[in-house]
Amino acid sequence: MVVMVEGEAVGNPESWRRTGHSRVLLHQCQQEMGAFLIEREGVTNGGKTTLAKNLQKHLPNCSIISQDDFFKPESEIETDKNGFLQYDVLEALNMEQMMSAISCWMESPGHSVGSTDGRSAEEIPILIIEGFLLFNYKPLDTLWNRSYFLTIPYEECKRRRSTRVYEPPDPPGYFDGHVWPMYLKHRREMEDITWEVVYLDGTKPEEDLFSQVYEDITKQLEKQKSLLLAELARRHPQT
Repeated sequence: MVVMVEGEAVGNPESWRRTGHSRVLLHQCQQEMGAFLIEREGVTNGGKTTLAKNLQKHLPNCSIISQDDFFKPESEIETDKNGFLQYDVLEALNMEQMMSAISCWMESPGHSVGSTDGRSAEEIPILIIEGFLLFNYKPLDTLWNRSYFLTIPYEECKRRRSTRVYEPPDPPGYFDGHVWPMYLKHRREMEDITWEVVYLDGTKPEEDLFSQVYEDITKQLEKQKSLLLAELARRHPQT
C-alpha cells in the first residue's frame, strides 16, 4: 500500500511522525497499488486471531501480522506495585519492529508474511493486522482501510482467559489486577478515534462473525476496485 512517493519513503515510521501529508500521500498510493489494510483489535481472548486466520483462508492474496509476535522479552517487562508484569501496555511491545514488518509488506504487497496463494492481476493485496493495542498507537492511525473491534463481557473474558496457558503463567489476581483494568483504560482512550470502527460481538458463533466480516470486507474491496479502475481510466483515457 505504501511506496516511494516523490522520493520519500512514506512507509517509514519516522516519516509518518514528521510529515503532515501522510494521509494524502497514502490515499494516492492506495489508488496506485490497490492494496487493502484491515485492523482487527479487541479484548484479550475475544477471538481476534481465530477470525483473522479464517478470513485469510478465504480471502485471496491475504497476509496477517499479529501484534502478539512483538512482545519484548520478560526481562524487559516492567512490574507494578503488586508485582504484576505489565504486558497489556504499549511499552511491553516492540512496536518499531512491528512497523518495520508492516513497511516491508507495503513495499511488496502480497509477497510476504504468509500470504495466500493464487494471486492474479485483478486481486487486491490484503493485510490483516490483529492485536489488542492497535488503536492506541498513533503512527498507525492513517493506515486503515477498515477497522474492527471485538468485544466480550467481563465474565466471558475472564472465563476464556482461565482456559488459556500463558508463558509466563498468569499469577492469582492478574486478570482483575491488570488485564481487565488495562482493557478498560484503552477503551476509554478509543473515544478520541475519528474514523469508523465496526464493533463486533465476540460472543457470537465463529461462523456468524466470519460471515459478517467477510461480507463487509468483500463489499469494501469492490469499492476499492472501482476507485482503482476509475483512477486508471482518468490517467489513461482512451484515444
